[in-house]
Amino acid sequence: MITPGEGNAGAARALLRQQSKALRGHVLRPVAFGLAATITGLLGAWLVARLVAALLGHPGAGWDDLAATGALALLGIGLGLAQERSQLAAGEAARARLRDAAFARLLALGPADPRGVGERASLVVDRIEALDGYFARWLPAAALALLAPLVVIVAAFMVDGRSALVLAIAGLLYPIAMALTGIGAAAASRRQFESLERLSGRFLDRMRGLPTLVLFNRQEEEATALGTAADELRARTMRVLRIAFLSGTAMELLAAGAIACTAWRYGGFAGDPTAGVFALLLVPAFFAPLRAFSAAYHERLAATGAAAALAPLLDRPAAEGLALEAMPPRVVVTFSDVRLSYDPARAPALDGLSFRVNAGETLVLAGPSGAGKSSVLRLLMGFIRPDAGRMAINGQDAMALRPEELRRLSSYIGQKPHLFRGSIRENIRFARPEATAAQVEAAAQAARVTDFAAALPEGLDTAVGEGGWGLSGGQAQRVALARAFLRDTPLVLLDEPTAHLDPGTEAEVIESLQRLCLGRTAIIASHSGARAQLGRVLEIAAGRVPGTARQVPA
Repeated sequence: MITPGEGNAGAARALLRQQSKALRGHVLRPVAFGLAATITGLLGAWLVARLVAALLGHPGAGWDDLAATGALALLGIGLGLAQERSQLAAGEAARARLRDAAFARLLALGPADPRGVGERASLVVDRIEALDGYFARWLPAAALALLAPLVVIVAAFMVDGRSALVLAIAGLLYPIAMALTGIGAAAASRRQFESLERLSGRFLDRMRGLPTLVLFNRQEEEATALGTAADELRARTMRVLRIAFLSGTAMELLAAGAIACTAWRYGGFAGDPTAGVFALLLVPAFFAPLRAFSAAYHERLAATGAAAALAPLLDRPAAEGLALEAMPPRVVVTFSDVRLSYDPARAPALDGLSFRVNAGETLVLAGPSGAGKSSVLRLLMGFIRPDAGRMAINGQDAMALRPEELRRLSSYIGQKPHLFRGSIRENIRFARPEATAAQVEAAAQAARVTDFAAALPEGLDTAVGEGGWGLSGGQAQRVALARAFLRDTPLVLLDEPTAHLDPGTEAEVIESLQRLCLGRTAIIASHSGARAQLGRVLEIAAGRVPGTARQVPA
């Protein structure tokens, strides 16, 4: 499993800086509302101080001050609500932006992404959710923790310079207290997220393999293992909370000290108490943005851990290349000494493979498992790129095209086609959403989907479950064939299209495949004994055609 480490800290910080610049407008709005609320609160505190002085027998305040205090209190509430709403908007904008980017990168990587399903789900859900607080709370709180206390110190200085000095000293001591607890909090938060990712990935993977677990009577052991992982996450979460409580305690000690010093300063004040009451009211106003900063500090720690996992995905440069000017009606595929290796420590998947498929021809790649058949299809779909050699389409270097342009050229059918939750008609239309109803119906007839759909309660509008629940393997394969008919591309790629089918169903699917491949260039990876019926057979083994001279790459 890929987990964020120490080496990703720099990439995480770079990612957060980049996204902060992109979302600057969303982040500045809550800061502006927060500053306005602070100034409003200071004006209200001055009026409250005048009213308290009047209650103590010192003239100067009247009903106008009371009315103004009430108006300022309502204005402060409105500004607080506006700040909260703008913070939520900043978090939503950040999540939408990051989720779009992460999902686009995962789609671009496709099957070439080495992450497990659980880890990918954790990236686009848990990790991005953890970044919400960074933009919604941490960045506004960090800005206000710098600006709002300065405004309070200026207000205190206008009344009494010594009170302003007390607040300034408390403000200087605050970063020291935060640093003492923050060093341990960062490491604890990173370890907590690693535990969360392991638990999320393990849980999702085990849920997907639940039938296998039950079949081999391993459910009790896996339940125990999940419980152990959950206990580890609980322990790490409690460690983060303990550190957070320590930082809160340091904050309260500083606030108590500032109040004590200010109260001692004005304890023997014999004149107008307005200045003294106002100075005391400034202490909570001074520490309010620092408290918000302290409360949001764990959001920064969580975001750093989440960004460390997202950075390797989002920092990968997008694949470059040319776009097709027009869809060619026919294609010729040529492999010339193509080499591909997934792992330097293992034998190459393709070791100098060469072949040619003419326009309209069907080539069946045959050979044992691990011979390189599926790697050929992955190369043609742009999910991976060869280490050496040349892959050409119509005589032009196919690697000059963007991967998505390669996928535009082809229709793919795998061993176990995935059907999404929805109707059969919607699953066929998935291949070309803009297709008309007549085109979808024609594709269903060409793939003989209508043969079994006619017996269903709602025909092509019958709902199927996720993964094709409710349909047999042969029926699901026909739906996949209908998608290929509807997509109508010049290149057809098939990976064991008749695997796991009974002989009768296999014969029907082969008949439909022959009609699909008619007039199109087709490459089929197959173990089927009926492969000779599909087209020319090319035997490959160990990533090359047996009997050809092996060329050593320069």
